[in-house]
Amino acid sequence: MRWTVRSKPPKEKIDHLMEVLGVDEITATLLLQRGIETFEGAKKFFRPSLDDLHDPFLMKDMQKAVDRIEEAVQNKENILVYGDYDVDGTTAVSLVSSYLQTFYPQVATYIPDRYEEGYGVSFQGIDFAEDNDFGLIIALDCGIKAIDKVAYAKEKGIDFIICDHHRPGDEIPDAVAVLDPKQEDCNYPYDELCGCGVGFKLIQALASKRGETIADLQPYLDLVATAIGADIVPITGENRVLAYYGLKVINENPRAGIKAITDQVKKQSMSITDVVFIIAPRINAAGRMKHGQHAVELLTETDFNTAIQFAEQIEEFNQDRRALDEEITKEALLQIEKNKEEACFSSVVYDEKWHKGVIGIVASRLTETYYRPTLVFTKSGEKLAASARSVKGFDVYNALNACAEHIEQFGGHKYAAGLTLLEAQYEQFKMKFEEIVKETIDPKLLTPEITIDAEIPLSKISPKFYRILKQFAPFGPGNMRPVFLSSGVCDTGYGKCVGQEEDHLRITVTQDDAKPIVAIGFGLGHKYELIAEKKPFDLAYTIDENEWNGNVSLQLKIKDIK
Repeated sequence: MRWTVRSKPPKEKIDHLMEVLGVDEITATLLLQRGIETFEGAKKFFRPSLDDLHDPFLMKDMQKAVDRIEEAVQNKENILVYGDYDVDGTTAVSLVSSYLQTFYPQVATYIPDRYEEGYGVSFQGIDFAEDNDFGLIIALDCGIKAIDKVAYAKEKGIDFIICDHHRPGDEIPDAVAVLDPKQEDCNYPYDELCGCGVGFKLIQALASKRGETIADLQPYLDLVATAIGADIVPITGENRVLAYYGLKVINENPRAGIKAITDQVKKQSMSITDVVFIIAPRINAAGRMKHGQHAVELLTETDFNTAIQFAEQIEEFNQDRRALDEEITKEALLQIEKNKEEACFSSVVYDEKWHKGVIGIVASRLTETYYRPTLVFTKSGEKLAASARSVKGFDVYNALNACAEHIEQFGGHKYAAGLTLLEAQYEQFKMKFEEIVKETIDPKLLTPEITIDAEIPLSKISPKFYRILKQFAPFGPGNMRPVFLSSGVCDTGYGKCVGQEEDHLRITVTQDDAKPIVAIGFGLGHKYELIAEKKPFDLAYTIDENEWNGNVSLQLKIKDIK
């Protein structure tokens, strides 16, 4: 692990915030590191308001999209709400379709089959629309590169509205409206929305024309917060407001489908981390193991008892997914070990038997283990399909772009992408990808980095300090949970390895006259020697709460020990 301690902001800025906010030096430092320099900025950060959401009509083509939907309603056309099979796509489809159905019945949903149709807009989907007399398709979380598909639909007299957040290519599809804040000529003030977030801006625009307020749309924000967490978009600006209010809905009055999931795990209060690790994998499991339409059924169901049945079925998919992902990860790790000599800068693995639904998860696991830009391939029809994951600071989308001569098609983000290629191109692609990564990556990015916000004494940690830290939530990219460093701490002598395999570390740390505090390090059992016999060590950690037998106490979550 590389430890990088953030540089301290200028003293005059710290002093100013301490004075105007009445906070201590550490809190002022944390705020300045997050770009908050004024009383007004702090107020917006700590008290997010739905009034801070931008006018949806600032997004390029929004007026065209609203006009076309209003025209479809007026002419009694059938509207097909189409979206990808992952969490962002299925939540977006659930959001837009359920909103439209509050005032217009002729709305249906379509999620492409992961195995037969693949990612994004498909020719089969357009044929389905033609066969069932749909005049308008609203594509969510996909479509920005579907130039041939949109042209194919146009020939059949079917119009498209695209709501996407992926990077556009050189050409934009010839749709009635293209809503994507990443378009170069779109002046929307915030371009980090997820696909469901763009869908929300569309219903916000429609609602404003119908005399509805943002408060009327608040019940839909549980879906938006779920997508924000699952798609790992920055929790800054508009996303922070949407996530903050979406979590309130999840915890206070969620839709039947989300309540059915959270009731299964019996968790009292959900944070964005819980959304990522509890709600999102279950929604994703439908598209991975069976069909994404199952997720839409769950998320749009209004009867709680029926939702429970859907959730139980999806839980079975999730259990199957976990078993498969463990098995494939083991096989992929063996493959990397075997081919270690071939590639030092990237990990590219392939097995035609691997389940296409879990290769993205496996790619993430391999990246965690070897910390290299990683691609996991499997057979998909006549071609090979892959999921790509990257390490912090390296743009895997750009790396794939540099290998475009060997790829059939690809799309995605800086840190996650998907692609297909012909089997005959696999070896050449693999060599080219390794070459590009080797040429363009800063070698230090191949060692995981812990970014430390501030060094503090253990005596600083108190319930009051933790209450302030909690107000920095929701955490995520762009606003990570603060990481602290305490130097020269010691275990009180009761530290031990815990867990079935004894691979976790549980210690009680103290420093000078500070009150001892429990610290837990998952996967850090191998560091036991560093803390044994009350030897002093440096500790990088976050602060958390531990609930045990109804008692709540502060604990440290260890990131690393040196």
